[in-house]
Amino acid sequence: MNLAPPALDQLDMNGKRVLVRVDFNVPIDDDGTIRDDTRIRRAVPTIQKILEAGGRPILMSHLGRPKGEVVETMRLAPVATRLGELLGTEVLALSESTGEAVASAIQGAKAGSVVLLENVRFHAGETKGDPELSRAFASLGDVFVNDAFGSSHRDHCSVSGVARLLPSAAGLLLQAELEAFQRVLLDPKRPLVAILGGAKVADKLTVIDNLLDKVDKLIVGGGMAYTFLKAMGHSVGTSLVQDDQVDLVKQAMSKAKDKGVELLLPVDHECGAEFSKDTERVTTDGADIPDGLMGLDVGPKSRALFVEAAHSAATLVWNGPMGVFEWPAFQAGTEEVGRSVASCGGYTVVGGGDSVAAIGQFSLSAEIDHVSTGGGASLELLEGRDLPGVSALTESK
Repeated sequence: MNLAPPALDQLDMNGKRVLVRVDFNVPIDDDGTIRDDTRIRRAVPTIQKILEAGGRPILMSHLGRPKGEVVETMRLAPVATRLGELLGTEVLALSESTGEAVASAIQGAKAGSVVLLENVRFHAGETKGDPELSRAFASLGDVFVNDAFGSSHRDHCSVSGVARLLPSAAGLLLQAELEAFQRVLLDPKRPLVAILGGAKVADKLTVIDNLLDKVDKLIVGGGMAYTFLKAMGHSVGTSLVQDDQVDLVKQAMSKAKDKGVELLLPVDHECGAEFSKDTERVTTDGADIPDGLMGLDVGPKSRALFVEAAHSAATLVWNGPMGVFEWPAFQAGTEEVGRSVASCGGYTVVGGGDSVAAIGQFSLSAEIDHVSTGGGASLELLEGRDLPGVSALTESK
């Protein structure tokens, strides 16, 4: 696993056009209002560092999934406006991302300004790794910086294609992300505790397999826990279960036993008769769920068990909610686990879109040591996989 690409301070940027892949895939309303500017804010330190080094930042990002066509609601102009406010300097938003007009605009940009190219996914070749498009992007810069952790698991032109063509380095955000996961996966202080949740166990089995070689305790909650409980012989009512994954779950439980990993599963549940925020909440006494009910959150005994395990950690990583935390009646499991992560005395990392949304909902972000900006990328690191956007930085010319 490559977690140590060239750093930003190793790159000569003085007087150079610095092509920067950022992750500005932010939620934008129809009126151009940005609902959450976290990803824009997290890119600011790298942009400022480039400006201080005498470089000219030329930013590339995607927004949404336009599927290779120009979609007016997915233009990056609102992002340029917000970025300019944060930087306190001019951000020139271009209406295209390749071609002579773009090169000319970059050449004519004022010193100390920032250029933002149009949505790179307006090109059909972007997600296909088209070599010609990679060369077209690369021609706009002298050096390349990848600061888009949230896109680094994609082998796309603007992520890894350009990196292979120009002298390249990791931006400050990408470097911070990799260092955080290195502390968890390669050099953790022990005990190392992992908390996994989310709906489908199939999405996390590779993560579980990799983590069982590393962790001391593994907590499993959310919808994925019901497949584990069924594999153990418990009744699960009408809860979400992936029957085709039961045998693989049994193998995972056997591996946990062989490795001496303490596997913690829900011992009680908050249930409802239907998947609805208005369904009446029923708390079970034990791990079995009666017919006609589905598990929608972990119960009070489970919460106490999980909190105790979280507080024992010297290193802790959390990916995935414990239940349907968006509904007030079924948020207690995710909230209590989130608060236990925040109050844990060890080093804490939270990754995954839903987990990050949860700690934001409960105002816990400031108490977490590292909140990841990339759900898919963080999941692939937990699986033990290399990220193409990171590996390409070491392959650059």
